[in-house]
Amino acid sequence: MSDAHLGSISHDNSIDVERKMCRFFDSIKHDAKEIYLMGDIFDYWFEYKNVVPRGFTRVLGKLSELSDSGIPVYFFIGNHDIWLTDYLSTECGLIVKKEPVVKTLNGKVFFLAHGDGLGDEKASFMFIRKIYHSKFLRFLYAAVHPRWTMAFASMWSNYSRMNGEIEPYMGEDKEHLIQFAKEKLKTSPEINYFIFGHRHIMLNLPLKEDSNIVILGDWMSYFSYAEYDGETMELKQFKD
Repeated sequence: MSDAHLGSISHDNSIDVERKMCRFFDSIKHDAKEIYLMGDIFDYWFEYKNVVPRGFTRVLGKLSELSDSGIPVYFFIGNHDIWLTDYLSTECGLIVKKEPVVKTLNGKVFFLAHGDGLGDEKASFMFIRKIYHSKFLRFLYAAVHPRWTMAFASMWSNYSRMNGEIEPYMGEDKEHLIQFAKEKLKTSPEINYFIFGHRHIMLNLPLKEDSNIVILGDWMSYFSYAEYDGETMELKQFKD
């Protein structure tokens, strides 16, 4: 699952979304072998040495419970929760991934990533992404009191939401992640599933025989997730 954007102005009540996520985790914890959170679970996350963002206690507690029970929980950073260090791994037991991962599950090869920066080479986007990934700028940002950084980050994120950040499905020829996957298959034809978040659309599209791209939707409008049962991958929506 991906793109819950907890704390976003887009939610009428972010705590209600947290509660729904916890009910979802409770519904799968008895038979889940592994859980993958594919980025942007939080709308903003920044760790100081001894300070983390307020809130999210229900979800963080539930993820800790899942991890403590022996279920590996993978947390891929997205473009909204990129600035984290060791809090989620140390305190919650999550397995944090900062880069795309290729792994084999039950004989199928998966390419797993949040999706930002893949196939989208617009100069403006790449410039902003470079800023977000700068360790030096992160060091400078951390020198500012949280009172100001938290307020600025919230304003920036909410501004993006109110100005139409999320585009509807643009078609196979125009979706950057689809184009990325097709190019990747030229050099890595063994990949069976490309799993992405980021785009806030639900998509399970065959690229060639025995190779699909799956875009996970979100937990803002769809409350969606993908389930791999060892043989097939299915997109679903969680209903209480």
